[in-house]
Amino acid sequence: MIYSEMQSMEVRCAAMIDLTLASGLPIALGDDFKLVFSDPLPDVAPAVRKDTDMMDVWLSPDKAEGREIYYMYRDVRLPEHEELIRESGLRYDVTIILPGRVGHEFIKTAGHYHPAKPGSKTTYPEVYEVLYGVAHYLLQRADASSGDIVDAVLIEAEAGDKVIIPPMYGHITINPSSEPLVMSNWVAADFASEYGMIKRHRGGAYFEIDETAGASRLIPNKRHEGVAPLRGLDPRDLPTLALMSGYPMYQAFVDSPDKFHWLVQPEQFEQELAFVIGR
Repeated sequence: MIYSEMQSMEVRCAAMIDLTLASGLPIALGDDFKLVFSDPLPDVAPAVRKDTDMMDVWLSPDKAEGREIYYMYRDVRLPEHEELIRESGLRYDVTIILPGRVGHEFIKTAGHYHPAKPGSKTTYPEVYEVLYGVAHYLLQRADASSGDIVDAVLIEAEAGDKVIIPPMYGHITINPSSEPLVMSNWVAADFASEYGMIKRHRGGAYFEIDETAGASRLIPNKRHEGVAPLRGLDPRDLPTLALMSGYPMYQAFVDSPDKFHWLVQPEQFEQELAFVIGR
């Protein structure tokens, strides 16, 4: 199924949010905050994360109550694209982060770093697309010897925005709004994320907390001995990588799979990937 066909498709159901045009796939967000798949897209069962699964990374872990806070749908694909995606060495995922807080802290992902590509010192990158809601992407780079955070970046993204996680950066996604956050990602299929560094410091470089109605504040994690000042970046279109607002990443890959080689060959794109982080 091609994108032009998707545009004429509607997923109709009470209390559902149609994500077809945003994602390029026949999916919707149900009123239970889980994905609804329509033919010909096969159903994918989500991995479920509870707030109590992340006791090591909350500002106030005693406030965790055992709630389900996000759902991860891995390896989502149309049957007709299975071989293309497999041969490219990539995986397409969809994640739903519920609104809410643990204590005063907004719901977030556990956070992780990526390993280096075998035979290289360059770690694997990743790219996200917001399908619905608002995301705060917290990116952080640690000094290899001291563990100090030498760069910390916050990127606010809305529906249609694309955000690259460049090599050497760990990342956490925060839902700072009262609406669910739905996002997709492309990533190399054959590596395991590394959670240890963020767990050892009991959270990322910063915590985002809700202080008053409509306002939030990011506070440094004092469990790090050194944390760089937080700097903000805006999402940007990158036409050379087929990453443009309003152009779903799934369809962009199907149209131009060669433009996504940087996800599995990051050592060949170091200058381009440094540019996206402003370095």
